[in-house]
Amino acid sequence: MMAALVCGVAVFPGLFFSFRKILKHTRTEWSEADVTVVSERLISAVHGSLATAVGVTVVSSCRDVMTDSHWLVNSFVLFGVPYMVFDIYTMYLSHFHTERSRDGSEAPSGHSLQTVRAFLRKDWMLVLHHVALVFIFTPITLFFRRGLGDFFIGCMFITELSTPFVSIGKILIQLRLDGTKLHKINGLIVLLTFFTCRILVFPFMYWMYGRQFGIPLHQVAFHLPLHCNVGNLVLLAPQIYWFTLLLRKAQRLYLRQRRPQVNKDVTKKD
Repeated sequence: MMAALVCGVAVFPGLFFSFRKILKHTRTEWSEADVTVVSERLISAVHGSLATAVGVTVVSSCRDVMTDSHWLVNSFVLFGVPYMVFDIYTMYLSHFHTERSRDGSEAPSGHSLQTVRAFLRKDWMLVLHHVALVFIFTPITLFFRRGLGDFFIGCMFITELSTPFVSIGKILIQLRLDGTKLHKINGLIVLLTFFTCRILVFPFMYWMYGRQFGIPLHQVAFHLPLHCNVGNLVLLAPQIYWFTLLLRKAQRLYLRQRRPQVNKDVTKKD
């Protein structure tokens, strides 16, 4: 098990610094902020892709949603812990260099308690999400499940399916391709995968539990311990919040791109 943890410690920082080095040599016109942001999004896409692959493997192999187990579950949880910790650091670096780039300064110094506080104020929910995964989700998965529910942990891994597409969207913006058809298609995929794998996955898990034990979907919640329902609500709430943010962003982009076309049509009429 410790091998998975050590592997995670080596893989994610190694990938991040490798991506940075490669991008600095291939994209010489990019600023430090550009290189850092894209490198951060690339390792996020890698982790999301691996998590999804593991989740699909676990879910498809579990016939009994409660008692069937798969060795990948605990191994990947430990493998992912270094990513969660390191991702907080890379998010801070992205925030730091982006803010300095806006201020017109590319000097390498300037880290301070104030810059950390500014980062935490801006991305507090993502940081809280990562901290909760490390200090709550990980101990529960490894020590308090008594070997039960690998199927549901696999479902949680599949929620990461939207992450690579979110990262691709950020990278396309960095490449100044945010007005292209590719960016629009990727945006639709983000909305679809986020809604399906981060929101609909919860009723799906309840339905699978009910199907196995012969309980109608609308009655499943009443057959589960209170802490299970509360835990699912706590996990679902930020997903709904982030999905509303994605919808608002999609609406703004649609209106922004539609406005020039409307003006063009008005000009033609005149």
